[in-house]
Amino acid sequence: MSLDSSWALQKWVGRTREVDDIVTPRLVASFEATLGPHAARRDEAPPGLHWCLTPDIAEASELGPDGHAAKGGLLPPVPLPRRMWAGSDIRFLAPIRSGDTIRRRSTLGVVEEKQGRTGRLTFVTVRHDISNAAGPVVEEDQIIVYRPAEAGIAPLTLPDPRSPASHERIVDVDPVLLFRYSALTFNGHRIHYDAPYATNVEHYPGLVIHGPLQATLLMNFAAVIAGQAPRRFSFRGMRPAIGPQTLLLSGTARGKGEMEMEARASDGHVTVKATAQW
Repeated sequence: MSLDSSWALQKWVGRTREVDDIVTPRLVASFEATLGPHAARRDEAPPGLHWCLTPDIAEASELGPDGHAAKGGLLPPVPLPRRMWAGSDIRFLAPIRSGDTIRRRSTLGVVEEKQGRTGRLTFVTVRHDISNAAGPVVEEDQIIVYRPAEAGIAPLTLPDPRSPASHERIVDVDPVLLFRYSALTFNGHRIHYDAPYATNVEHYPGLVIHGPLQATLLMNFAAVIAGQAPRRFSFRGMRPAIGPQTLLLSGTARGKGEMEMEARASDGHVTVKATAQW
């Protein structure tokens, strides 16, 4: 990336966008039905529902070839074409409940360029402040990574040794789950439901299991283990998980009020690492 283009991207820092939404009973029911037995069911909305609210909505004519909204609105016009959600740090300040009116204020934070194992990368951090009528409910720092079109998955190495976990759960991920989660979050990225595009254009071995879907499964597992939803949850993607397949979720207590969590693919590789705190 040239110095001129890098400087142009920095001009996006500080841009904001506000979007309003309502937590409808239908949305909560659809979310719980999609997660099925893996949803933590309580009076408040299950963890991860906030990712189904205030989505970026664009007309079909405003979409890029990958199904995402074209860059240049809140997100800067990064010249690298492949986009992935690299991770998030989330603070849950108050419950979200059915019937709440929600406002999300998103602010473009940091744009960084790095060199990775699969080529050059651009990382974009977005801060999301989510509130209801009573005040703030969620704060999130989301990291998005852009990669070159020719970048592939990092070469496979031997899986990390698996340590004994305090809690484990098996989750079967099929194309219907991927489609329903894409619909819930209004995520048009074709790697999650369009197999020919995922394999022939972005060169994945198959459909890609959403990073936030895996994080949502881990969050809800943590809530079931502890008997209450985490107050803070941080996750990062380690490598793409390709579906359909069975994921192994695990959680191990690390001191009082903290649990280390991960999702592993059936080949033994860790796909998502996370930390839940209460």
